[in-house]
Amino acid sequence: MIADVKKRTRNGMDKALDSLKHELSRVRTGRASLSLLDDVRVDYYGTPTPLNQVAGMTVPEPRLITIQPWEKNLLSAIEKAILKSDLGLNPNSDGQVIRLVFPPLTEERRKEMVKQVKRMGEDAKVSVRNARRDANDALKKLEKDKEISEDDLKRSEKEIQDLTDGYVEKIDTTIAAKETDLMEI
Repeated sequence: MIADVKKRTRNGMDKALDSLKHELSRVRTGRASLSLLDDVRVDYYGTPTPLNQVAGMTVPEPRLITIQPWEKNLLSAIEKAILKSDLGLNPNSDGQVIRLVFPPLTEERRKEMVKQVKRMGEDAKVSVRNARRDANDALKKLEKDKEISEDDLKRSEKEIQDLTDGYVEKIDTTIAAKETDLMEI
């Protein structure tokens, strides 16, 4: 029973950390990254389709992404999808290939993004703490129902707290790495 609670808690905390990493991959640094385009959906014959399923994408230079549609008639649909995506990028097309040029970030914009990243980190920590609270509640219910002893409860609560501290540390490390990445010129 205690093992089930710990396993559920660990899974919840893993999800919070994975979600944070996914969100951070979409935060734009000064460099081009294909993960920024993960959520861009192109209208492909009436169906919203991920960009990577209708075009080949490459990063030939640190500040450039090239997108080559597999069908030429998708060029304008891809441009519209990128403009609608709220990434702040202007697609340049030559009729064959779309180029996305990443301008260098200003100091002010970098600081803004660091604040955004810290906010994401705090949200992830809240999720981890919620998982801890749920685990502690489940453990207290087990103790109340006389399924575990008071000693088991105290030991398990300490283990859950240690697990929580470990995940909070991982989140802090991840956020610090992203901040360093953002502030790098």
